[in-house]
Amino acid sequence: MEAHLEVRKLRKAYGGFTALDDVSFAAAPGEIVALLGPSGCGKTTLLNLIAGFLMPDQGAIMVQGRDIACVAPHRRDMAMVFQNYALFPHMTIERNVAFGLKMRGTAASEASRRVQEALDLVQLGHLGKRYPKELSGGQQQRVALARALVVRPSVLLLDEPLSNLDALLRKKMREEMRQILKAAGITTVVVTHDQEEALVTADSIVLLAAGRVEQRATPRELYERPSTIFCARFMDVTNFFEGIVIAREGDVAVIDTPIGKIRAEVNSCVVGARVTVAIRPENISAESDAGENRVSGKVVSTSYHGAVRRLDIEVGEQRIVADVSVKRCAAEPGDEVTLSWAADETRMLPCAEPGKSAVPAGNVRLSESLAQ
Repeated sequence: MEAHLEVRKLRKAYGGFTALDDVSFAAAPGEIVALLGPSGCGKTTLLNLIAGFLMPDQGAIMVQGRDIACVAPHRRDMAMVFQNYALFPHMTIERNVAFGLKMRGTAASEASRRVQEALDLVQLGHLGKRYPKELSGGQQQRVALARALVVRPSVLLLDEPLSNLDALLRKKMREEMRQILKAAGITTVVVTHDQEEALVTADSIVLLAAGRVEQRATPRELYERPSTIFCARFMDVTNFFEGIVIAREGDVAVIDTPIGKIRAEVNSCVVGARVTVAIRPENISAESDAGENRVSGKVVSTSYHGAVRRLDIEVGEQRIVADVSVKRCAAEPGDEVTLSWAADETRMLPCAEPGKSAVPAGNVRLSESLAQ
């Protein structure tokens, strides 16, 4: 399918600081793309470039095959929902939503119909006569979304749209927001630093690091198959072990690590290569034989996380974190446990640059054990 929005090799620098470098991605018609990454990674700069609030130093921004990089913001046929919603406090909800149509000279009867349609879409059709101060935070967020949707933009831009909501409301609203956006069918770019928000809301995710695209993938692929150590860390993988590939058994690589031989499912690998093994805590079982990998250790500490307990387990001189069922595992500090996990739930990633450890500080004494 031909891209509706395409960003090509964008670069933006401020003096000697490069905010974005060679950034490219595309969005299909109606696709929701999340720009995800830590603070300072360039995601807001990228959104402002697409909106036209900033000019790129290099690159192109294509909408339906037309380069709009030098087009004024008000001529880009885009709408933006800001982080603070920017509702007019002296206007009713109906007038807030109608504001963009009024600026475009839309006839009153047509504007009234479209405003009602937009409010119905966000389930606020019965609150049009109220003022912003009379609405909850979640309702105000939906008003801001309706105001953007009512003008039927070619591209919708959302800048951290849920960051002002409390945790419970944010969880509810990200699911509602996806439903609204998919119903509207508008190509959307949303900026967020919240991994779960990106996973729930987006069709695809562009993960940025230091102004560059680290990985572009579907939410499931990014979560289950991160391509780099940075991606794995950012998506909450906590177990990393450096090692050397010592054998290939069909589609499984055998890696010699400080906690023993670990098997990982791979498409290709080179025997003798130095790699990093990454394992998600929820993929590790302490109650049953869950796969080809098995190690034993002593529970150092536990913490309660609702449906799961997080176990911190000492395996030799290393630590492994496992999230286990509260109902099925009652291990306490000092208990010996056997951990197991599947090869196809083990990621084998390239090591960090020479001289830089790929392993977070939680994996104690790993560098020393590898050097011995």
